[in-house]
Amino acid sequence: TPQYETKDTDILAAFRVTPQPGVPPEEAGAAVAAESSTGTWTTVWTDGLTSLDRYKGRCYHIEPVAGEENQYICYVAYPLDLFEEGSVTNMFTSIVGNVFGFKALRALRLEDLRIPTSYTKTFQGPPHGIQVERDKLNKYGRPLLGCTIKPKLGLSAKNYGRAVYECLRGGLDFTKDDENVNSQPFMRWRDRFLFCAEALYKAQT
Repeated sequence: TPQYETKDTDILAAFRVTPQPGVPPEEAGAAVAAESSTGTWTTVWTDGLTSLDRYKGRCYHIEPVAGEENQYICYVAYPLDLFEEGSVTNMFTSIVGNVFGFKALRALRLEDLRIPTSYTKTFQGPPHGIQVERDKLNKYGRPLLGCTIKPKLGLSAKNYGRAVYECLRGGLDFTKDDENVNSQPFMRWRDRFLFCAEALYKAQT
């Protein structure tokens, strides 16, 4: 939609697009905009039950990437009503969750994102700031030091707690779980919690 004028309330995304051979950049840009908003692979009867034109993403500008063959920056505008207030997860799932395996594209990368102020104000943010963290830890006048327990997977809950104890006794202020750690069979969440609570208590005494 090259004639589309962006609104202050639109979320704007810049995608680096490499179309498949024979696919024009305009078609690739339109496909990205559609697939990441209201589009689907075929026409369905329920399309007539809503105003797709109101909600669809629009590829409003395309420019070639300097020095790169068959690469383009496609700028896409999304109406704010497509996104749940206060949900980073919903925003990114909508914009990038379904487009990277699109057949019209050989490669795709999200390069930039402009989020309107009205949308950022819907995010709750942290419940308190660094001063409260320092008050809870009773640590002032220096950086807070922490680490991620390694190896990230494979430790028993007891050995995980032992590692936490050694870190805290060694002078660290906190430890954290790796993103891969959840409640696996070798280290259930409740067991890990109990051993870590014991480690924390011992390290403080």
